[in-house]
Amino acid sequence: MTATEEILSFNKKNYSLFAAGIISIIIGYIFLSKGSITVAPILLVLGYVILIPTSIIIK
Repeated sequence: MTATEEILSFNKKNYSLFAAGIISIIIGYIFLSKGSITVAPILLVLGYVILIPTSIIIK
């Protein structure tokens, strides 16, 4: 295994966290369009700041 393959190798956990982040972001924007000013920012921050970076960092 080369260094590039080791750096870019994502497993099922990474893809699951990334998908959860994308779903959280989509639901957050849906809530935002409906006028929710409490739940929408929480979901967007959860997706952008926690789930997506975690899916990239975790090995």
